[in-house]
Amino acid sequence: MLNKEQLEHIEKRLMEERGRALRSLGLFDEMSKSGGDSALSSYTDHMADQGTEAMEREKAALFATKEGRYLYRIEGALRRLYDDPDTFGTCHTCGDTLGFERLDALPHARYCVTCKIREEQGDD
Repeated sequence: MLNKEQLEHIEKRLMEERGRALRSLGLFDEMSKSGGDSALSSYTDHMADQGTEAMEREKAALFATKEGRYLYRIEGALRRLYDDPDTFGTCHTCGDTLGFERLDALPHARYCVTCKIREEQGDD
């Protein structure tokens, strides 16, 4: 079980990560609003340049999707922290304590290292 200072530290880390993800998504919004009007497209309509621009837009969309999923995990961790701070930081599988060090490194973690490894290996 985490003490009050540790919970406040984790809340601060989650809010920082949330802000970073929102800023990243904001950058994507700016890129998508421009409609791909890069400096390159104003100078040429060469097919290779158009392909490069399309690839850059796809990479930006993929990045936004990844950041969106990350933001979803951060928001979920904040909900768990606010809804039930007494059980925040316990593994959703085995109920063991995740530990402050793990939560400091990965504040949205839901599983202890052992259960996460087991899940990734497909062992049930």
